[in-house]
Amino acid sequence: MKKSIIFASLLAGVLMFSSCDSDRDDNPVLNEPTAFTLNVPAYVNTVYDLENSKTLELTCSQPNYGYAAATTYTVEVSTSQDFSAFETLASTYTTAKMNVAADEIAVAATTLKVAEGAVDADFPMETALYFRLKASLGNDQFGNELGAIYSNVISLPNVKLHFALPPVLVPENLYIIGNHNGWDWTKCLPMTLVWGTDNVFWRMTYLDGGWKFNSALSWDGGEVGYDGAKEIVDNAGANISRSDDGNIVAGNPGWYLVVITANVVGRDVQYAVSINKPEVWMIGDVTGISWTPRTEGWQLEVPATADGEFVSPAFAAPATAENGVRVYCPIEGHDPWHSEFMVFSEKIVYRATGGDQERVTAPAGQKLYLNFSNDTGRIE
Repeated sequence: MKKSIIFASLLAGVLMFSSCDSDRDDNPVLNEPTAFTLNVPAYVNTVYDLENSKTLELTCSQPNYGYAAATTYTVEVSTSQDFSAFETLASTYTTAKMNVAADEIAVAATTLKVAEGAVDADFPMETALYFRLKASLGNDQFGNELGAIYSNVISLPNVKLHFALPPVLVPENLYIIGNHNGWDWTKCLPMTLVWGTDNVFWRMTYLDGGWKFNSALSWDGGEVGYDGAKEIVDNAGANISRSDDGNIVAGNPGWYLVVITANVVGRDVQYAVSINKPEVWMIGDVTGISWTPRTEGWQLEVPATADGEFVSPAFAAPATAENGVRVYCPIEGHDPWHSEFMVFSEKIVYRATGGDQERVTAPAGQKLYLNFSNDTGRIE
């Protein structure tokens, strides 16, 4: 069936007409085509090696819109003839002859195979791939797609497919967002890596109700809530639960040492979350006692408010230029220096995966003050 659309309704410039057509007809008629044909490549029965090819040439007949319309073609790929699952390639084309990038096809096909249960070791493999085109005239001023139509389906029965997906890596950064910072990404501070690891993150943070974490400072779909964590262990009486909208909820507001371990399992990153007591400890010279971790009497006082300061006992002895003031948060299975930090120019700087920090000297009698809500501190 054909529909007649007056050109005046497409003033947004979605359609372009040849000059000769425009001369003959000031109001050309747009037909709604019922079919257009994607041609079968001449070499369809040969083995098509995606890894060692640059492009796949596809050609088609142009849909009959009634005149020379500016048409955009999109390529879709499936591993089944009925297109019950498919991937749309990112590149689009404006002519009926298109050189489709082999690496785009490989990524799409690998994605489909992994969704079907294939793993890295199953590649390379030979498989049939199915293709179809979608033709479109773009969108009108209201966002409605014009002239959209699908081609027939063709198959390449012998495609050699390598594993084309990038490796899945643990994130470089994690950020905690929630009620405690107004669900505002601009107020999120990065978690810190434990020295000697690339997948164990920690952060002293105030939790008050719901929270999530993400590797990006945005709502990009990668945020992890209660259901997204492989396990959540409450070692501090935070009263952890799940909210109706999937947040991790700390039922007992307060300061907590949050440790998140990320591991790659197959094509997924799995997270194990531990909520620990908010312990911060001094060690070394200023204790005047020993370098034994968690020496009694040298834990910092925990504030009651979200913007409060952790305060150390008065230093029992001066911190020398050789050893300096040393402070850390305890991480299970790690030495104190794996999670130490120090205050420089009134800012908390974490050692993370770096080398020894510069030593900060201080006389006996002074105290260390730390504000983890904005990573500031001082010794006085």
